[in-house]
This record gives sequence, structure tokens and C-alpha cells, in this order.
Amino acid sequence: MPHKSSKLSSVVEWSTLLLSTAIVCFFLFVIIWEIVSKGSSVISWEFISKVPSEGMTKGGILTPIIGTVLLTLITSLFAIPFGVCCAIYLNEYAENNWLTRIIRAAIRNLSGVPSIIYGLFGLALFVQALQFGTSLLAAGLTLGLLSLPYIITTTEEALKRIPNSTREAALAIGATKFETIKDVVIPSAVSGILTGIVLTLSRAAGETAPILFTGAAFYINGTSGYVNQEFMALPYHLYMLSTQHQSIDEVRPIAYGTALILIIVVFLLNLSAFYIRYKYRKNEN
Repeated sequence: MPHKSSKLSSVVEWSTLLLSTAIVCFFLFVIIWEIVSKGSSVISWEFISKVPSEGMTKGGILTPIIGTVLLTLITSLFAIPFGVCCAIYLNEYAENNWLTRIIRAAIRNLSGVPSIIYGLFGLALFVQALQFGTSLLAAGLTLGLLSLPYIITTTEEALKRIPNSTREAALAIGATKFETIKDVVIPSAVSGILTGIVLTLSRAAGETAPILFTGAAFYINGTSGYVNQEFMALPYHLYMLSTQHQSIDEVRPIAYGTALILIIVVFLLNLSAFYIRYKYRKNEN
């Protein structure tokens, strides 16, 4: 009797899991199909290579694409070095005491802070206190702050997967601790580190709230690549076309096309993360 009860419970659990997965996949398919079916008709080389014109009712999305690329580049230059170095210190050098545990808890709590809070903090710190103004630099640094907790956490987890015996073997043959970390630990953990970085940057590239207050512009006539100026970005451009434009019905096809391009960009970034992990694991084997 207990055996039958346990088997029935297992069947119910698996059925619930499969049903939940099917429901999520169904709605995901509906959303993607909606965007692809209505956005693919406007996708063309002209749509990608031309700047918006006539109040964004015509032209393409070249300016938001350039702004998104530059924004992600600034985020990377700020978040990656600080995040990786912080993770290396916490995992390899810091003692396991109450202060280190508090720092780790704070980092994990920061990962759950809503992105709009980072936008308000970036407005107060970079735009007003440091007087960067509403600019590409202020928005990139704000996204860098948002990305830091994720990069630190994923990097530290990748470092933890390297067994201590590997470190001890390097130390035993005369390598210093710094040489052990640089030549043994980091190369062994590089697949996990790079995967976490790419996934974090793909998330940052699709954020709207942090750049809402720090530098994203409704419309720029032409292209702008200066770090001290406002910029256009794909997520904010999509938000404005979908909710704030005075001719929403007229620009709706452009909005669907922008959404499709943004999904493709994020998908390619995520795909590159899986490729990096596969490549390094294959080399390790």
C-alpha cells in the first residue's frame, strides 16, 4: 500500500511538472509567434541600416542599434573588471568571517533589487552628483552597477567549482598564490566566468528602466556616438513606440520589428554563452 501511494504521488508530481512546463512553453510560443508574424514583414536591410526619420514613423533603427552596442560596451568595460576581481578576492583571498558573509549576502540581495531602483540611483549619483548629465556614460555606468552582482556571483561560483587539490598541486611545485590563481584557477574556471558575463550582458542589453532616467532619448535626428550625449537604445525605443508615440497605430509595425530585432540580439548573446561553455568543456575533455 505505501508503495502504491508513493508511485501515485510520483506520477502526480511529474504530471504537474509537465503540465506547468507545457503551459509556460505555450504562452512563450504565442508571444514569440505574435512578434515574429507582425515584425518579420518590416525586417529588411534598409530597416537595420537607416536612421529613424519623420518622427520615427519612417526609416529604420540604426541609431538605437548603435546606442545599444555602445551602451553594452561601456557596461562591459566597467562591470567585467570590477566584478571578476571582486569575485577572485572573495573566493581566493578573503577569510571566511562575518564580514565576508555580510558582503556576500549584500551582493546576493543586490541581485534582487528592481532595475528601476538602479535607474534612480544612477540619476542621483552619475547624472547629478558626478554631473555627467543625462548621457551614454551615465547610463552605461548605471547598467554596470546593475550587472556587478550577477558577474560577481557567477564568477565566484565558477571559481568554487575548481577543487582545492588543483590549487594545492600548483603550490606544491613552487608556484606562488598569485601564479596559481592566474595560471591554474582562472583558466580552469574561464568557461563558467565567460558564460556568466555574456548572460549578464544580454540581460543588461534589454533593460529599459535603468536608462530611462540616465540618458535614453525619445528621438535623435541622425546618429550619436558621444559618451557625454543622450542616445537611443532598442529597449527604450520599443517602449516609446509602443506607449508614448503620438501615432501609435502608424508606428506599430516598426515597434514589432524593433522587438524582433531585440529578441534576436538577446538570443544570439545567449547562444554565444552556450557555445563558449560547450567549447571550453570540449577542450577540457
